[in-house]
Amino acid sequence: MTSDEIVVFWRPGCIFCASLLSQLDARAVPHRRVNIWEDPSAAAQVRAAAGGNETVPTVAVGSVMLVNPDVHTLLSVAAQHVPSAVPAGYEPPQSDPLSRWTSDRLGGTTTE
Repeated sequence: MTSDEIVVFWRPGCIFCASLLSQLDARAVPHRRVNIWEDPSAAAQVRAAAGGNETVPTVAVGSVMLVNPDVHTLLSVAAQHVPSAVPAGYEPPQSDPLSRWTSDRLGGTTTE
């Protein structure tokens, strides 16, 4: 794996993988797909990133590993680590005031 690409670790039958891959394709985000059921070393990378579990999708964005990210989190990290992968004109969604207030109070993140 190189540090200048997005690599999506996935497995067949995973609806979360299918959703993320579909969203990346719709936005024309360049990425490489690695089926963890066909690549034991990829499965080991996922387990290392996901606390011993084979949670997919797990995504390498450059040198950063994200476990089950939404597309906006992935693109936000890509903007910092693999800017060439972020589509021109991409703007992350703006959270509404209630989401920001809840996040501030509960210490979470707001992504849509």
